[in-house]
Amino acid sequence: MATQPSRGLVTLAGDAVTVPGSASAATGQFRYTYTTTDGYEAVGFLNNPPSGQCISLQGPAAEPGSASRAPKNRTDATATVFLNADCEGATYYTLPPGTGASDRLLLRSVVFS
Repeated sequence: MATQPSRGLVTLAGDAVTVPGSASAATGQFRYTYTTTDGYEAVGFLNNPPSGQCISLQGPAAEPGSASRAPKNRTDATATVFLNADCEGATYYTLPPGTGASDRLLLRSVVFS
């Protein structure tokens, strides 16, 4: 993930950042859990997310910059989740299609390949 993304497309789940060389989409749904400002747990999701584009995650009422957790990759593509926004930093985890992780895995952005 050495590619530096540039700002671009906006999605319901947050900012998506374009990475060169992508034109396809993953088929399926990517889910994640976050805590609202009122302290309630909520589930965010991406339906048929674009491949090769970094998507910074943030639930509708989440604290700015707060991490989401417990990703579930129900797409047909590999999801690489990052602790930092904009798919940057050395802390990341790869989720093959059909897999997920526990509440201990924190994330702020994801890219599909």
